[in-house]
Amino acid sequence: MITMTYEETLEYIHSISWLGSRPGLERIRELCHLLGEPQKKLSVIHVAGTNGKGSFCSMLSSVLMSAGYSVGMFTSPYVRCFNERIQLNGKMIGNNDLARITSKVRPFADAMADHPTEFELITAVGLAFYAEKCPDFVILEAGMGGRLDSTNVIDSSVLSVITGIDLDHTAILGDTVEKIAAEKAGIIKHGGSVLFGSGAASAREVIANKCALENAALHFADYEKLGESSFSVDGTAFEYEGDRYTLSLLGEYQTKNAVNVLSAVKILRSKGISLPEAAVKEGLASAAWPARFELLSRRPVAVYDGAHNPEGVSAAVRNIELFFKDDAPVAVVGVMADKDHGVMTESISRVVRCVYCVTPDNPRAMDSEELASEFANAGAAAQAFETVGDGIKAAFDYASAENAPVVILGSLYMYAEAAEAVKKYSLDGMEVSP
Repeated sequence: MITMTYEETLEYIHSISWLGSRPGLERIRELCHLLGEPQKKLSVIHVAGTNGKGSFCSMLSSVLMSAGYSVGMFTSPYVRCFNERIQLNGKMIGNNDLARITSKVRPFADAMADHPTEFELITAVGLAFYAEKCPDFVILEAGMGGRLDSTNVIDSSVLSVITGIDLDHTAILGDTVEKIAAEKAGIIKHGGSVLFGSGAASAREVIANKCALENAALHFADYEKLGESSFSVDGTAFEYEGDRYTLSLLGEYQTKNAVNVLSAVKILRSKGISLPEAAVKEGLASAAWPARFELLSRRPVAVYDGAHNPEGVSAAVRNIELFFKDDAPVAVVGVMADKDHGVMTESISRVVRCVYCVTPDNPRAMDSEELASEFANAGAAAQAFETVGDGIKAAFDYASAENAPVVILGSLYMYAEAAEAVKKYSLDGMEVSP
């Protein structure tokens, strides 16, 4: 076997991205079979849902590690470095391991009559890596949907989690919450355990019907037991069932994500998995997840939120109202052209003092001039900037002069650009997430 370099590995992986998204499990099943069925060697916690998957995975991984378990975590998309997608015990897969495992997978993938897509290839690499390292658990985040997502190549799971249901990827998953719920419910395994977070009653019904069909035990996250919460740019504190917990993650929605994790902890304990309360609290407090209302600067105060669908935008707006209710922020916004930015422009325009529109460095990006025009039509004072860095510099200059906060919103794909610009123009030299 000839091992590729790290650079050759990334070039190879991205070279097949033109195949796009082709839902179906035939290719990933064939590839995993050729690789010796790595997925059958793993204890998987499978996570699907419209929003909150990444934060949930990060928090649960942190809790399990605090309890002494070895944990793999497979997530997408990455925000700064490709290796983020495949983690073991909180650390990204090393360049050498990524190159070595991909070199092992490549001959089988290339020999297939129907070649795998990019995400299918990455899934196979992740599964092969974890099969080699043998962690106690692998937290496997579905990419899109669930039923036909390549992560659904697994035959069984310790727990299937559906964090919530809302409209996103409607062209592929369906144009109603019921259709999307049916796709997410595809991860439910016969005789397994299922946790469902938030969603409309019709979505809950779809999940419940699927569980009944599969004789799976259905558990609901109980947000009614969520007590008093407090929020600041320094962190989040909340009460749940009489206990008090803290999070380094910011945002009102993180308390609901944490309740999902605490609900998962109960289910795992019922299966005999030891999760002491001290480890749960420590894990929640230490969990980190970038680009979800993440504090990037204190002078001026600047947060980044990768809201990119209607539910995410609504949550971002609630957070802006919660954190900056007495001081409307300057918004820096960049989006992908294929997203529902009409909802974003109307919602954001109500809670910010002005908008600096930028064009992320991505072929799918919406032009900043066009975005600024949409914000102007929604009643916002909007300006267009050619690059993310230009927009953030202008926003920081304005915010510093007017003592205003800055909120950077939009695609996760512009996080790396934005984080570098913030590091350059911030006055406090904060270190952002590695």
